[in-house]
Amino acid sequence: MIIAFEPSDTILSVCSASRFWWKPFLAPRFWPTWLLFGFLWLVTRAPFCWQMAIGSSLGRLAYHGASGRRHIAEVNIGLCFPELPGHQKSELVKAHFRALGRGVVETALCWWGRDSQLRQRMILTGQHHLRRALEAGKGVILLSAHFTTLELGGRLLALDTPFHVLYRKHKNPLFETVMQRARQRRFETAIPHEDTRALLNSLKQGMPVWYAPDQNHGGPQSIFVPFFGIQASTLTTTARLAKISGAPVVPFFQTYLSDLERYLLVLCPALDHFPGRDLETDTLRINRLLENVVREMPEQYLWVHRRFKTRPQGDPYPY
Repeated sequence: MIIAFEPSDTILSVCSASRFWWKPFLAPRFWPTWLLFGFLWLVTRAPFCWQMAIGSSLGRLAYHGASGRRHIAEVNIGLCFPELPGHQKSELVKAHFRALGRGVVETALCWWGRDSQLRQRMILTGQHHLRRALEAGKGVILLSAHFTTLELGGRLLALDTPFHVLYRKHKNPLFETVMQRARQRRFETAIPHEDTRALLNSLKQGMPVWYAPDQNHGGPQSIFVPFFGIQASTLTTTARLAKISGAPVVPFFQTYLSDLERYLLVLCPALDHFPGRDLETDTLRINRLLENVVREMPEQYLWVHRRFKTRPQGDPYPY
């Protein structure tokens, strides 16, 4: 098999804005990250069926090797799906790790995949909902959640619609540099998650902003509302941002359809009468919406995150 090397697709070109950006990352402590990047770049040049098979295999290895994360996933799935028999819970955990492994490859495709190849993998529906919401001139909050397909879903949507994206910095500086440069190439603007002013400025410019508020951050911007029937510390930021900016909230979700080897991207109608008068009711509404989507593709939700680590006073720590 002959691999065509295109300059625009190489690892180094992801950070081409600075010619010698890589020099600070030649120390031996970064070598494993370089090896990982090299491996993943090569995987993105393989046939798609191989990519998914390699990703699933990585997930199987992680299932056996990452016992701590497996325990978190088992606890989360046990709490959220108490009605499932034990063997079905176990199968769901295994399926989730396979999806996690594919997510690693999908992230590499987000960074280094060719547009022409990715377009063949995309089924996009509901664009008219986003266009209609943008007509108000207030921007749009693209409400999403942490699914294993999150990174690639954003890249695929960017092939059709320009938007800005919030991100959280990575602890590994080499990983952060490559990821940030890739996002700057693929999205119009990448905004640090704590930079509320930049987010509001993007909305004022009439831009959609991609936002996923479903992780447990605790702190004064969170309240306890049910998620799968369990009191979960949940960010109230979606309703707050919508109220301050006047931007409509358009839910956006993506899922991998294994039988079709395609990614279904769904833009939903903007939330009616949102935000309301009650912040708690608005936040619960978001959680119920996300819960319904998770139930449709439970293996692709990020169960290895400690979603219930912050507890109401007196509740035991579940992990």
